[in-house]
Amino acid sequence: MNNKVIITCAVTGGIHTPTLSDALPYTPADIARQAIDAAHAGAAILHLHARDPKTGAPTGNPAVFQQFLPVIHGATDAVINLTTGGSPDMSPDERLAAALTFSPEMCSLNMGSMNFSFHGMGSKVKAWKFPWEKAYIADSEKFIFRNTFADIARNYGLLAEHGTRFEHECYDIGHLYNLAHFADKGIAKPPLFIQSVFGILGGIGADPDNVVFMRRTADRLFGKDYVWSALAAGKHQMAIIAQAAMLGGHVRVGLEDSLYIDRGRLASSNAEQVAKIVRILAELGLEPASPDEARQLLALKGRDRVKLQAA
Repeated sequence: MNNKVIITCAVTGGIHTPTLSDALPYTPADIARQAIDAAHAGAAILHLHARDPKTGAPTGNPAVFQQFLPVIHGATDAVINLTTGGSPDMSPDERLAAALTFSPEMCSLNMGSMNFSFHGMGSKVKAWKFPWEKAYIADSEKFIFRNTFADIARNYGLLAEHGTRFEHECYDIGHLYNLAHFADKGIAKPPLFIQSVFGILGGIGADPDNVVFMRRTADRLFGKDYVWSALAAGKHQMAIIAQAAMLGGHVRVGLEDSLYIDRGRLASSNAEQVAKIVRILAELGLEPASPDEARQLLALKGRDRVKLQAA
């Protein structure tokens, strides 16, 4: 698999709001359609949040996930990766509810508490589609994204019973050391899938030197016991993940991370972003890993062991 790159697609997330892009999916039908199209374009892993279908607001309600997860599971063999990050206004229990209900092959796990702000996103908006959006974005300036050691340990414990493995989201160098703490205790078990996150206000910046620093630090802490991937927010997306691929890493795209496909041009879909990184990888002599190749590399339990039935 030396020339194979796992592409993760984060389809909708819990940060961007419907006013910011007409392409951002928020109904179950749109989330399912865009996820399936992204998988067909080359994404091996689908990182999934849910939205209230009436307002587009983030939700952790398993009943909403139920409206699109079986559709995706029945139409593609991509790895389903459910969020436990949710959104700024969810409790830890709300963030965990879907993963505990559906027992996915993977779920995300944020590796430390941090300031996490996106309050500048709405500065140019003159009219909002939904009343909640403006305050949601503005209030993020006050937000601390809670992921205490106790929270992280609880997630490991509860999801270990399901055989679910983790996309460890590391927004700063200290988060790698937090993960090393759990690895040293035998709680986090290799192969560790590490998703380095660049460019979030409150986390490490999207700078090429920081990408190398993250990679070298992970090498020092985890040796051969980890699989490395990277994502970058907004305008930094493609440049940073292309660098990560050249450093032997895997990549994540999707409208959760960036609403754009090019400078000043909004993406029309998640699949458009997946197709673009596939082309970039091809120019580097690399190709997308299949879902089964991703399962093998990450030691996943397999799609037959999730609690989903095809629609």
